[in-house]
Amino acid sequence: MAKSSTTSLAVAGTGAVVTGIGRLIGGRVGAWISGFGLAHIVLGLLDMTRPTVRRNS
Repeated sequence: MAKSSTTSLAVAGTGAVVTGIGRLIGGRVGAWISGFGLAHIVLGLLDMTRPTVRRNS
C-alpha cells in the first residue's frame, strides 16, 4: 500500500498538470479545467497535513 504522502503528492502533481492544460486551452472551458486542477492541488496539499491512522492488525 502506498504512503498517504505519496498519494497526496500524486494528486497535487496531477492537479498541476491539469491546471497547466487548462491554461493552455483558455476560454471558458480552460477556466473550468484550471479550476478543477487547482481544486486537486488544494485537496492534495490538505491531505498531506491530515494525520495518518495506523492499524496494527
